[in-house]
Amino acid sequence: MNFHIPTKVYFEDNVLDKNGHEIVKYGKKALIVTGKKSAEKSGVINDLLPVLEKHTIKYAVYSEIMENPDILIIEKGKEVLLSQNCDFIIAIGGGSPMDAGKAISIMGANNLSLDSLYDPSKHIIAFPIIAIPTTSGTGSEVTQYSVLNNPITNSKAGFGSELMFPKIAFLDAKYTLSLSKTVTRDTAIDALSHLLEGLYSNKYNEYLLPFIYKGIALIYNTLSKSLDDLDDLFYRKSLMLAANYGGIVIAHTSTTLQHSIGYPLTTVYGLSHGLANGVVMKEIMDLYEPHIKDKLHGLFDYLKIDKLDFFSWLDSFEMTFKHKITEEFLQTRIPEVMKSRNMALNPCSISEKEIEDIYRRL
Repeated sequence: MNFHIPTKVYFEDNVLDKNGHEIVKYGKKALIVTGKKSAEKSGVINDLLPVLEKHTIKYAVYSEIMENPDILIIEKGKEVLLSQNCDFIIAIGGGSPMDAGKAISIMGANNLSLDSLYDPSKHIIAFPIIAIPTTSGTGSEVTQYSVLNNPITNSKAGFGSELMFPKIAFLDAKYTLSLSKTVTRDTAIDALSHLLEGLYSNKYNEYLLPFIYKGIALIYNTLSKSLDDLDDLFYRKSLMLAANYGGIVIAHTSTTLQHSIGYPLTTVYGLSHGLANGVVMKEIMDLYEPHIKDKLHGLFDYLKIDKLDFFSWLDSFEMTFKHKITEEFLQTRIPEVMKSRNMALNPCSISEKEIEDIYRRL
């Protein structure tokens, strides 16, 4: 067993005002990587820019990150990074901008081409990364992973490097108050998936149990309440903490079929990443259960519920798949799932037929 998270995490109200001085350690000019609206809508920019100006840190803004960013956007970001002579990155947003910021860092620092982006032997150095999440889902602020779309192959794949751990993560739940009910639900379900996969993965680590149990309990006990009152900061803090715990977990265990089977649902049918995890969550737990009975028993004993209670709770969020799975999808995407690096971490052997059955039951 091991435990290693090199990211310094600040989680409190007015986090940037209180701790923004830490940024000066990492460079003189930042590339702010974000989506078109999230940094402003969340309020991060209004808090961040005065901090940068106070400490005479220059900056450039790259605000072209979309949901599920693709490798072409990363390549363009690399060119902005280098042409603007930036020496560190501040990634603001959900998992997409944070994953994009990591990829831009590694691509720019090593002057990589698209062909070599996924080659770990080329990841020698990286520009420092500071992460400011505006959703409570991916936990990307404390992981070494970046997951990107390839528009040429219409596929989604990730890569990881110790160099891509953010140096600092600034967490303030007020930055999630502008999220809609749907985004709040889907990002929380993504965090839940990360926590469950900490139990599922064959890289399971007992050091992580307090994070797994507490994170799942936070989501189980507060998600419904948060959806009923989106302005309640207490519930928002609970979900952000759970998502951060989920990031800590998958930094050690990575993910499994739970994620691999969801990627094609995103790239082909446009489901959000969290919803893609959610619509297969019960199926995956049922598939794994014979191989991880003791782990699930420990979880449900902690929560003081049983699996049926948990499934009933999941059903209350009305996560449904409203598309028709085609034969072409099955023929092309099941081999893609089987080749995913996550498949090496399942707690049992998984066949193409089992994946097909799950897709057909959606």
